[in-house]
Amino acid sequence: MGATANSTVNQYRINPDDELEINVWGEQRLQREVRVLPDGTINFPLVGQIVAQGRLTQDIEAAVTEGLRNQYRGEVPQVTVSVKKPSGLSFSVMGKVNTAGTFSPGRFVNVLEAISLAGGPSEFANLNSVMILRKTPTGLQPIHVRLANVFKSNPSRDQISATNIPTIMTGDTVIVP
Repeated sequence: MGATANSTVNQYRINPDDELEINVWGEQRLQREVRVLPDGTINFPLVGQIVAQGRLTQDIEAAVTEGLRNQYRGEVPQVTVSVKKPSGLSFSVMGKVNTAGTFSPGRFVNVLEAISLAGGPSEFANLNSVMILRKTPTGLQPIHVRLANVFKSNPSRDQISATNIPTIMTGDTVIVP
């Protein structure tokens, strides 16, 4: 199944300080774990410097494959890139939460987990008007989230599954009014 333009937007984009694992099939000497530098680049043997920040893992795979092309007479072996540690993932939570701030959990989180990292909602938080402000190339995109059903005592499975619980992306700001 091919990726649609919409699914590409929701995939993880690489950030400075992320740890990547790069494998070139059958080439033990080209197996590397690399950390994305503060300037958003990585260095890979025989390829050199690659801009990684803001790119998808398949973009890095293509760049490494292209950089290795002149090293092989035939096809370049399969290159795989995975995010071993999303350490560069950081976001902010503000508003009516117990401990507002900026968080770098080192793993992917959804909006519920983000609010939990901020100490949970305060007593008078309006959980039906939570907003995520997401930075996009065209500006800030507001994402409205209704979470009140999840916080009810004994919510039904249908109430929870009907709730849209988006994944947090780096640079997001979660606002709990």
